[in-house]
Amino acid sequence: MENYVASDKRYDTMRYVRCGRSGVLLPQVSLGMWHNFGGVDDYQRSRCILRHAFDRGITHFDLANNYGPPYGSAEETLGRVMDDDLRPYRDELFISTKAGYDMWAGPYGDWGSRKYLMASLDQSLRRMRLDYVDLFYSHRYDPNTPLEETLQTLVDIVRQGKALYIGISNWPLEPLRFGIDYLKDHDVPLLIYQGKLNMLHRNPIDEGILQLCQQQGVGFIAFSPLAQGLLTDRYLNGIPDDSRMARGHFLRKEMLSDDLLQQLRQWNSEAQQDGMTMAERALRWILKQQGVTSVLVGASSTEQLDKNLKCIE
Repeated sequence: MENYVASDKRYDTMRYVRCGRSGVLLPQVSLGMWHNFGGVDDYQRSRCILRHAFDRGITHFDLANNYGPPYGSAEETLGRVMDDDLRPYRDELFISTKAGYDMWAGPYGDWGSRKYLMASLDQSLRRMRLDYVDLFYSHRYDPNTPLEETLQTLVDIVRQGKALYIGISNWPLEPLRFGIDYLKDHDVPLLIYQGKLNMLHRNPIDEGILQLCQQQGVGFIAFSPLAQGLLTDRYLNGIPDDSRMARGHFLRKEMLSDDLLQQLRQWNSEAQQDGMTMAERALRWILKQQGVTSVLVGASSTEQLDKNLKCIE
């Protein structure tokens, strides 16, 4: 591929939103690298998507230690693209990674201990070929590790200069409340909460998490905004052979009940009446929720990314 020079129009159309009460502005649409950027995926296609995303004003790339497959390979892909294309633009990028789910064998490769979080971030930095990440998350709540241990580790990671900001993902309301207070008391205020939010999964609203974040000046970023494809037109007329539901790993066929299919068809019809796709409508619904900073979208092609970006036009 030719040498990359970023588009001089990259900031012309993207909208940026202040993240809580911080100095950080995040794009309304951020790129999640959970799928399509692993070692099993074509590197040049992944590289094209990342370059195109930046050209469209997406400055925030979101990863985790075990994104792939195999584990760690999405971070390795980003590291290659940094060296091939994006190194000159490092200070324009906001890169996040996480630790909290299964990563390596044995008792120290999972959950929320100091041992695991410190080691995992060191590995992530090597894979991404970075000196620091802009944002490091505790990826999930660990009921068996004292909250003070997990939270103090996050504080120390910032103080060591390995991350500029701290995030929390997939924590229940009360541990999150404790975490917000602890981090604030230790002068490392929580920047953002990452939670699953879409038209089919409204738990952060129903459980009060989004409201708490807004009250406390914490940003919120939504993942799985399209419910892994359910909130698109992909499953309205059956289950395609090449779909995630057909593979049955995260999305299972029994989830597509008759009642759900009827609801999806109704939402699709309403979206078409408004001159948009159901996916566009679903993304706009999230961005309209009070307290939401950004929405994470995946992409298997630059064309798919452009379709998702219509939600901010």
